[in-house]
Amino acid sequence: MKALLLEKAGQWKDMKIQEVDIPAYGKDEVLVRVKAAGLNPVDYKTGENGNPAWEFPHVLGLDVAGTIEAVGEEVEGFSEEDHVVFLNNMAEWGGFAEFAVAKAHTVSKIPYNVVFEDAASLPVAGYTAYQAIFEKLRVRAGKSILIHAGAGGVGGFAIQLAKNAGLKVFTTASAENHDYVKELGADVAIDYTKESFVEKVLEETSGIGVDYVLDTAGRDNATASLDVLTYNGEIAFIAGQPKIDDSITFAHPKSFHHVALGSVLQSKNMDAQRRIAEIGTEMLGMLSNGKLKARVSQKIPMVDVSKGLEQLSTRKVKGKIVAVW
Repeated sequence: MKALLLEKAGQWKDMKIQEVDIPAYGKDEVLVRVKAAGLNPVDYKTGENGNPAWEFPHVLGLDVAGTIEAVGEEVEGFSEEDHVVFLNNMAEWGGFAEFAVAKAHTVSKIPYNVVFEDAASLPVAGYTAYQAIFEKLRVRAGKSILIHAGAGGVGGFAIQLAKNAGLKVFTTASAENHDYVKELGADVAIDYTKESFVEKVLEETSGIGVDYVLDTAGRDNATASLDVLTYNGEIAFIAGQPKIDDSITFAHPKSFHHVALGSVLQSKNMDAQRRIAEIGTEMLGMLSNGKLKARVSQKIPMVDVSKGLEQLSTRKVKGKIVAVW
């Protein structure tokens, strides 16, 4: 099969298509012919630093959609030619290849009216947003939330999910993306390059603050975000934890939620792994019935994945980039 090979850590900008063997699949796994694979910042970050579990050359790619080519002898509920999507195990070979392997219990079937490219936009960004909004923060209608980087992958899905759940949504985005995030459902867009999001949120909420924050930017941004939380407010963080010890006070209690989706596939918690497939099924249903939009901004050939990852590394990409064969 053809695969985009990372020859060694740090060379993700120089990956090339080469011929390799089709991967073997186990009795509880499915072999998937890849139709589309989403690009994510974690791809170039792990491509730069490597992973102790890898042997080189390695194949990156965590968002995988395609058709089942073969099923293991113990697999139930799936058949050849089923359209499926899954979050790939980052310790294993990924989806920037013609074939990929997944544990069957982590795979979701794609509805007939959802295209592969849209399905492939979901796993890393969409599932992370869903887990943060519904399983960590457990949001309630009528409350308010600040979602950072609303034009990005996680932020774009989070805005839609939060708005569907009945929240007032604040988001940070550069000025040129304000129309885009408002189309997704944001009520208030804050240009983080020109104004303080803390001052803007407090101004908009008469000094009370928001009930929830979803931070995707990093430790310093998450720490600053604590200042916009109302009494008993909650923050979910993805890219770095805030300075928790310094912010715990009797007068202003807060709750902290760590979101780390990808590690579930290295855990021994089978229920948590199955939950990933359930989230996928739920979100695919939302795509199917029009309650969610994938927002694929670019479709590129698999050979151009390195260029797409370079774009992502600038942190100026709107929506999702998806590679196709």
